[in-house]
Amino acid sequence: MENEIKKLENLKILAARYCNTLTPSPDKKGTYTAKINMLNYYELAATITEILKLCIIALDYDAHKPETTKYSPINVGLILEMVLEMFPTDEFELITEINEMLGVDFE
Repeated sequence: MENEIKKLENLKILAARYCNTLTPSPDKKGTYTAKINMLNYYELAATITEILKLCIIALDYDAHKPETTKYSPINVGLILEMVLEMFPTDEFELITEINEMLGVDFE
C-alpha cells in the first residue's frame, strides 16, 4: 500500500510538471485555456494572416500554380483527414481522466 501511495505521489508530481498546456479559466468553472505566446498584437495578426493565406493557397492551388509545373495539386482534404487520424485523441482523454482523478490544478 505504501508503494502505491508513493507511485501516486510521483504521478502527481509528473502531471504537475508536464501537463501545463492548459490552465484553469478564471471566469468559467470547469473550463481551461491554452496559451500561445506572442510578442504583441501585430505578431498575432501576422500569424493569423499567414495561416489564412496558407489555407487559401492550399485550397486554391490549381489557380495559382504555374503552367509548367510537373507537380500534382495538393489534396488538402486527404491531408486533413490524415492529421485527424494521427491526432492522439485517446491519449488526451487519458490525460484528462488522470488529471481529474488526481485532482491536480495546473495554475
